[in-house]
Amino acid sequence: MTAASPGAPALSVVVPVYDEQEVLPLFVQRLRPVVDGLGVDYEVLVVDDGSIDATPVVLQRERRTWPQLRVVRLRANAGHQAAISAGLERARGELVVTIDADLQDPPELIADMVRLAREESLDVVYAARGDRSSDTRFKRVTASGYYDTMRRLGADHGPTHAGDFRLMSRATVDAVTALPEHHRVLRLVVPSLGFPAGVLTYRRDERAAGTSKYPLAKMLRLAVDSITGASLAPLRLATWLGFAGAVVALGLLVYALIGFAVGLNVPGWTSTFMVVTAVGGVQLLCLGILGEYVGRTYTMQLGRPTYYVAHDSAADDPQD
Repeated sequence: MTAASPGAPALSVVVPVYDEQEVLPLFVQRLRPVVDGLGVDYEVLVVDDGSIDATPVVLQRERRTWPQLRVVRLRANAGHQAAISAGLERARGELVVTIDADLQDPPELIADMVRLAREESLDVVYAARGDRSSDTRFKRVTASGYYDTMRRLGADHGPTHAGDFRLMSRATVDAVTALPEHHRVLRLVVPSLGFPAGVLTYRRDERAAGTSKYPLAKMLRLAVDSITGASLAPLRLATWLGFAGAVVALGLLVYALIGFAVGLNVPGWTSTFMVVTAVGGVQLLCLGILGEYVGRTYTMQLGRPTYYVAHDSAADDPQD
């Protein structure tokens, strides 16, 4: 593992939050004893992803009594993955842990993650959800479908049911942040590096307070970003669909020629309607798939940042 710069903390805990005023006090109550008990210099870097509730007020109140708490506020909501990326790019620790604030992932596991990383000289420690009984049936089914799809596409997503609760070494964080990729999905990017890794399992709890900030629309966007960012299989699917359409069209042409030769009176409207509809659907599907890849390329060419930082509380600390 590569060491951090001199004077940097041994551990950074990156916490993306968005409208989490209800759960933040509970999260702080559980996280602080864990990191205080490690006996190392640390920072807790909370990335406020443009919250519109009282989250900024709660964070400022907690900072008064917790000097290791650092708040980075984004100018606008950039999304969960972008908020984590913002935290990784500003984290200074030799080891960096990413965790959500909803307490579905237990902060107490951080101590075990740090110990495992040091004992076995690991660059990554994944926290995999061994028990998801607290999740809804819909959540369990969609999560299983996501990981199964990524596995079938050949994407290295690390341990099954490992989300964004993980520990990374400084070398891993530097490698991730050096990537020029936009809309990166970290649960795919980190395993793709192939760095030495270990796994710890845990029971996923229910959200301690507040409501989920990952509705179906965001889940679908994550799935699309994952598929288009990690595999060319959809493009190959478009190619095969085009090939299948060409075969069907050729078969219909042969059928029409034979019918014309033998003088069959073939009804035309229904078959024409079905063929045009089917071919049009395949074409639109292929164009949509191509559009996703072209859009990603276009975004990369523009080079626009995925987030904008409004304020970093580290600037207010004289020692920094």
